[in-house]
Amino acid sequence: MSAKENKDVVVRMVEEAWNGHDPEALGEFMSPDYFNHMAVSGHQRGVEGAKHVQRWLDATFSEPRFDIEDIIADGDMVAIRGTANGVHAGEFFGNPPTGKSFSAEQVHWFRLSGGKVVEHWAVRDDLGQLQQLGLLPEPGATR
Repeated sequence: MSAKENKDVVVRMVEEAWNGHDPEALGEFMSPDYFNHMAVSGHQRGVEGAKHVQRWLDATFSEPRFDIEDIIADGDMVAIRGTANGVHAGEFFGNPPTGKSFSAEQVHWFRLSGGKVVEHWAVRDDLGQLQQLGLLPEPGATR
């Protein structure tokens, strides 16, 4: 597949599955041997692992969304940079919902083969997200 075709797969996956809150759609975009380098070990492998992560995000944050700001592709690799947004509406690592919103920059890399995503890596501003949700103090804050 061309770099443009691979970019189109990733954009459709983000819009239809992630932003469309449709974990079942992930099967269309991911290879059965998909591996997510960023997920916890029990959910790194396969489409079912990806669906579990998607369901968890949708249960933890109301209407989570990822807006792509940049996308590049080189051969079988596609990278997107953008902003993740949502409102803390469900339990998050033992923390009850705060009702606070977040906006965090993220970069995701995908390796594709045969028109399907086979690997995923990410760099996320998890610290900033936790601070925005009130789960960690802001820098310089006193206790």
